[in-house]
Amino acid sequence: MKDLRESLEASIRTVPDFPKKGIQFKDITPILESPVLSRAIVAEFVKLYNGVRIDAVAGIESRGFLFGLPLAMELNVPFIAMRKKGKLPWRTISYRYALEYGEAEIEMHEGSIKPGMQVLVHDDLLATGGTACAAAELLKMEGAEPAGFCFIIELEALHGRSRLLPFDRPLMSLLRYE
Repeated sequence: MKDLRESLEASIRTVPDFPKKGIQFKDITPILESPVLSRAIVAEFVKLYNGVRIDAVAGIESRGFLFGLPLAMELNVPFIAMRKKGKLPWRTISYRYALEYGEAEIEMHEGSIKPGMQVLVHDDLLATGGTACAAAELLKMEGAEPAGFCFIIELEALHGRSRLLPFDRPLMSLLRYE
């Protein structure tokens, strides 16, 4: 994991004042230029969740789709898209939540999740934990539970991990910034 961590640190760029002043945005798009690094991320998540029951992977729009879908494929389970309100074409359920820089609402298709499923929630970054909590609440609305949470990056200073502790599920992040 040390080599993976070093490769991630070398690839991720910090963009100041994006999407608004004061935010230090962690840009993962350079990772996408490396198929080797991208495969290593998926392989690491598969290894970290070995032995955890996972019936589906839910990826949070939009960067959560980038590694969520390949992770679901590697685990041979369905991929569930969680998108911003108004982006899904079928009947949806939604959940409104607070972000570190505003408010948002995410949705997923009704019936994508079956009662009793254990669903791994994936996003590229854990900040305040609002989006991941919203994803877990969507799962619970359909009678499912989060199997765990996985992120490429965790911004520790924003304490998102503490918001996810009540779910009592494995939480993995490959790279942490203070």
